[in-house]
Amino acid sequence: MKNTLTITKGQAQFPALCRSGKTSAITRNGEVVAFIVPRKRMADLLEQMEILSNPAAMKAINQAKAGKGKYHPISVLDED
Repeated sequence: MKNTLTITKGQAQFPALCRSGKTSAITRNGEVVAFIVPRKRMADLLEQMEILSNPAAMKAINQAKAGKGKYHPISVLDED
């Protein structure tokens, strides 16, 4: 990860890190102990985790990857 800081430097730069919009790794004794993750990125990660934990969604994704998915014309959305 490009943006890696010690806890001390991370504390000193915390407001700027939050505004930067980039993910930052925080280290203690050379080991990553935390991340500062922008809100949009975190929301995207949580959404992806929800999809990956949904068996029906994963079944549909795997079927689509295998070319066995069911596809419908967009016109079916207009039907009542």
